[in-house]
Amino acid sequence: MIILPSVFDTSYGIVAAQSTRLGGVSLAPFFSLNLGLSVNDKEEHVKQNKELFFGKLGIASSRICTQHQVHGCEVHITNEPGHHKGFDAQITNKRNLFLAVSVADCTPILIYDTKNHAVAAIHAGWRGTVAQIVTRTLHKMQKEYGTEGKNCFAFIGACISQKHFEVGEEVAAQFDEPLKYFDAAKHRWKVDLKAANRQQLLAFGLKESHIEVSHYCTVEHNELFFSHRKENGTTGRMMAVIGMK
Repeated sequence: MIILPSVFDTSYGIVAAQSTRLGGVSLAPFFSLNLGLSVNDKEEHVKQNKELFFGKLGIASSRICTQHQVHGCEVHITNEPGHHKGFDAQITNKRNLFLAVSVADCTPILIYDTKNHAVAAIHAGWRGTVAQIVTRTLHKMQKEYGTEGKNCFAFIGACISQKHFEVGEEVAAQFDEPLKYFDAAKHRWKVDLKAANRQQLLAFGLKESHIEVSHYCTVEHNELFFSHRKENGTTGRMMAVIGMK
């Protein structure tokens, strides 16, 4: 099973998708389409899984751009395939480069600028969300490619939902009231990462109709997705990818 966003016009050769945990070769607890090498899964299994996922999308593994994510807000301008360290977002205007981010509860955001033909892939955990990584990425696209919000389309992928994202006061304090509520029964705050990142897209000028938000929750739909929180840290990783053929 692969999630294919409907918000992007594929006529320009746009390829965008998010993987699930289904359809791979990894064994438990990484069952089965684990795409992460940092979780002690067998390297040969991860390699096979990547070939399965990217192969279904018609993407050559030699054209993938990945990053060693650090839950920060740095944006990498990507002009060639490879693995880059210390970044949580990538942008490019080059064809035949496919930007991928790794997630297992954090929010993946994919963006396409239809006028300047540039794309972005963003990994937004709560720290990156607070640091305005979506806003930073869009401003970097504006500086490099002339990107404007009115020309952009975006997909906010499957991640942990507000219902299941319980945090303490120190984390909740960094989010505005509309993005959180206090669960009196559990004495915990609950934060909406999808809404927080959608808010940043709207603030940059994206139209509401140009933003697709996945209804899936990695915790609630754990049979379909890996969840770091639900599985106590021992689990695999999905990927979200975007690029222009």
